[in-house]
Amino acid sequence: MRYTDKIALVTGAASGIGRASALRLAREGAKVACLDLDHTALEQTVEQIRRSEGVAIGSTCDISQESSVANAIEQVIARWGKLDVLCNIAGILRSDRSHELSLAHWNQVIGVNLTGTFLMCRTALPHLLQTRGAIVNMASTAALGAHPWMAAYSASKGGVLSLTRSLAVEYVKRGLRVNAICPGGVNTPIHGSLKLPDDADFDLLKRALPYNGFAEPEEVAAVVAFLGSADASHLNGIEIRVDGGSMS
Repeated sequence: MRYTDKIALVTGAASGIGRASALRLAREGAKVACLDLDHTALEQTVEQIRRSEGVAIGSTCDISQESSVANAIEQVIARWGKLDVLCNIAGILRSDRSHELSLAHWNQVIGVNLTGTFLMCRTALPHLLQTRGAIVNMASTAALGAHPWMAAYSASKGGVLSLTRSLAVEYVKRGLRVNAICPGGVNTPIHGSLKLPDDADFDLLKRALPYNGFAEPEEVAAVVAFLGSADASHLNGIEIRVDGGSMS
């Protein structure tokens, strides 16, 4: 029960790592604000938490839009009066040959994965500084090593890592901790729906695949719960790989 009396906000809570993290935090005592664009699946997450005697609210939110982010966080503060932990997990994944990647698709990936993470952080910061809270950002092993056909995704997650480090140093003396997680392959809808380019050379992809198979969302959620908790009180500005050793 590391999160008793804590308020947590989780983006991407309708499925995958986001849903698993929301469920984990609620199980440890947090009141959880669940955000996602998929309203129907989001309500399923909220209902799962409530069936387990947890406390949660759901809010439809497009994290790439400033007004949507502001409205979602206002709802959390209006409901519970504070925010202790922000978990930026929402993201999108595309696979394109870089010379065929359209500017619209580049902007879409950067807009959600990087700009969305920034908007959530910026809007939540005044509240997190009041509680001397924590931010957990979701990066990727794509930010650490070469992943073919994922230029936009890799660039966006590299930006998330740099943003994490910058915020960690900027606010360290005010008690805020900001850390990131770099998952490898995870058994989630975002990975399951990924379509590689035609005639993709899998030899180029082997080095990025985990030796012992994909992780389950709950395995990443366990690290989310750790980094957001007092157990990680002296961890700041770091990234933790959850990749089965593929980047070792």
